[in-house]
Amino acid sequence: MEPNSDHIDLSHTIEHGMITYKGLPAPLICDHLSRAQSRAVYAPGTEFQIGRIEMVGNTGTYLDTPFHRYEHGYDLAGLDLARVSNVEGVVIAADPGSNRVLGAEVFRGHNLAGKAVLVHTGWDRHWRNDAYFENHPHLTEEAALYLRDQNVKLVGIDSFNIDDTTPPTRPVHTVLLGAGIPIVEHMTNLGALPTSGFRFFAVPPKISAMGTFPVRAYAIPD
Repeated sequence: MEPNSDHIDLSHTIEHGMITYKGLPAPLICDHLSRAQSRAVYAPGTEFQIGRIEMVGNTGTYLDTPFHRYEHGYDLAGLDLARVSNVEGVVIAADPGSNRVLGAEVFRGHNLAGKAVLVHTGWDRHWRNDAYFENHPHLTEEAALYLRDQNVKLVGIDSFNIDDTTPPTRPVHTVLLGAGIPIVEHMTNLGALPTSGFRFFAVPPKISAMGTFPVRAYAIPD
C-alpha cells in the first residue's frame, strides 16, 4: 500500500538494537508468541503474532512531558491532547552554523503563539551515524524563554537533543517543561513540510508515572 501523500511522516523507525541516545539501552524487539507457536493454540489455518518490546522511553522520535524533568509535572497520562493533536504548526528553518547554537533571534519575527514550533536543522541526515551524537544543533536558554513567552503549544527539533549536552545542565528542558510545554526530539523529514499551513500530531500512549515515550509524529497540510 502506498503511503498517504496527505500525511507527512516526521518520525524515525524504531528498530531492534538501534541506539537513539548513547548510554541508554537499545530496544529489544522479539516475538512473545510467534506465528508457529500460535498454530498450537488456534484452529487450523488461524495464526497470530504477539510482539514484545523492551525499551526506555527515550527511544526513536519521542515526546517529553514535564514529569520527565519535574517530579510534580504532568505525565503522559496527564498530557492535554490539544497540545499534541491537530495543532497548527510552523517550521523554523535554522542554520546552526559552526557553533550549532540557536538563539532567540532564530524565532523573532514569526507568529508562534498557540502553535507547534518545529525547528528544522537538517541534523537528521546523521541518524544512525556516530556524527549524530557529536556537536549537535541546540537551543539556548534565551531561545527557550522567548518561546515560552510567545505561549507556544509544543517545540520539536530534528536533532539529538534540544539542549546542549556538554554541561550537565538542561536549561531548555527546564524552561519549556517548567511552563508545561512538551518537547519532541529526534524528528525527521521536516524539510518536506511547508513553513506554515499544516496541522501537527504527536500523540503518545496514556501512561501514568512516565514522562517520555515514542510518538508517531506527522503533519497534514491544510
